[in-house]
Amino acid sequence: MFDIIARLSLRNLLVVDALTCAVMGALLLVADGLLAGPLGLPADLLFYAGLLLLPVSAFMVLVALPARTPGSGTLIVIAGNWLWVAASIALPVLGLVAPTALGLAFLVIQAVAVAMLAILEQKAFAGRHATMAA
Repeated sequence: MFDIIARLSLRNLLVVDALTCAVMGALLLVADGLLAGPLGLPADLLFYAGLLLLPVSAFMVLVALPARTPGSGTLIVIAGNWLWVAASIALPVLGLVAPTALGLAFLVIQAVAVAMLAILEQKAFAGRHATMAA
């Protein structure tokens, strides 16, 4: 599965990123109360994280739409992904949340997934610029 995703174009990676953001955002908005207990994460944190993901997802779609994805928009998406990863790790490390084992697994797994997307987007972005320079 990772091999298939690794071969996607920058545009398609941005679309995958947007879809995953929209799905996660909707899940967190709808199920914040249900997830809070088992994850040991505050319902408000889950709700507002979900709320944040929806416009982020829309921005990713806007970046992916043009025939040539804008470099500045792509870099904003990549930077945002790395900030999400950093925040996901910082929350428990700094003691800002006290997740359960399931909650810690949730934070780590989604951080790894976002990091993988960021890496793939960076590679596709760099490859696009290498092709242009040649």
